Amino acid sequence: MATIDTKESVLPPTSAPVPQSSATPPSPPHSSGRETLPKHSIEAHDSSTPPFSPASDTPVLQKEQEEFEGTVDVNNDLPSEKDLKQVEDLLILDAQGKSRPFRELYDASGVAPRQLIIFIRHFFCGNCQEYLRTLSSSMTPEDLLALPTPTSITVIGCGRPELIPMYTEATGCSFPIYAEPTRKIYDHLGMTRTYDLGAKPAYMHTSLLINSVQSIFQGLSTGRKALKGGDFKQVGGEFLFENGECTWVHRMKTTRGHVEVSDIRGLLGLDDRRPPMRKRWSHSVKQEKQSNRRSVSWGRLRSKSKGVKDLGKSGSTTPERVDEEDPNRLLGRTTA
Repeated sequence: MATIDTKESVLPPTSAPVPQSSATPPSPPHSSGRETLPKHSIEAHDSSTPPFSPASDTPVLQKEQEEFEGTVDVNNDLPSEKDLKQVEDLLILDAQGKSRPFRELYDASGVAPRQLIIFIRHFFCGNCQEYLRTLSSSMTPEDLLALPTPTSITVIGCGRPELIPMYTEATGCSFPIYAEPTRKIYDHLGMTRTYDLGAKPAYMHTSLLINSVQSIFQGLSTGRKALKGGDFKQVGGEFLFENGECTWVHRMKTTRGHVEVSDIRGLLGLDDRRPPMRKRWSHSVKQEKQSNRRSVSWGRLRSKSKGVKDLGKSGSTTPERVDEEDPNRLLGRTTA
């Protein structure tokens, strides 16, 4: 009987062993179970509620422009037709948050043929508030409509519309005020951003310290709205539209760079008289009170001068003003 030898088994030839690398393959990234969401810009707003713009893809300020500080090298060139086309349908908001296209301010039925649109800074800017106080004390809407070319003035700020009532009360502005929080109109019309203060203009009747203190108190008094005043670096300008076309431009180079009120008066066809002076803290006009004080002082000075002259002539110790006030002495009667 044949036996099978199991001690040795013939194995097929094998290839040489491949040396394994000590490096281990990278492990897959650890997942926390939550999906990473893209960060939204603080400038992004819900398209269903204002502020919003029909041209949501319109570029805003460039990075290098956002970081700029110092005096801005801007010009007063008229905006191009392309620029005006880009802004005409952008929306502005009134105090109730109701929107309307920008173009309706200067090219619509029922508006004055000449419109001066003033772009201000944020709603807590004391410099712009001083400008509007001086402007409002220098001219009224009725004065402008009575011109040979009826004119209106509109103010636009870069903050939230719910701050417009506060701003109107603080400035005593008699002209309509709107808000444009996206700042796209500012960008397309060539206005830029800076912190440079510049020289003190003539329309500033208060000091920098008073303006700063009042701005701080305004912000604190609004509570949660203190951060909704607008971009602190944004500066504005003035644009004059006649019959729907832009005919004159002034862009701010500093935070106090609005065109002087006397120049505005000359531009619109009013006389170039200086605006009345105002009190530093209450901002009320000084003109009427000064006039009364001057009149009383002049009357007293006149009486005193007359009494001194009569005293020198007659040697009497009683001024003539007192004699005039005593009818018995004028009639030659004696008193008991």
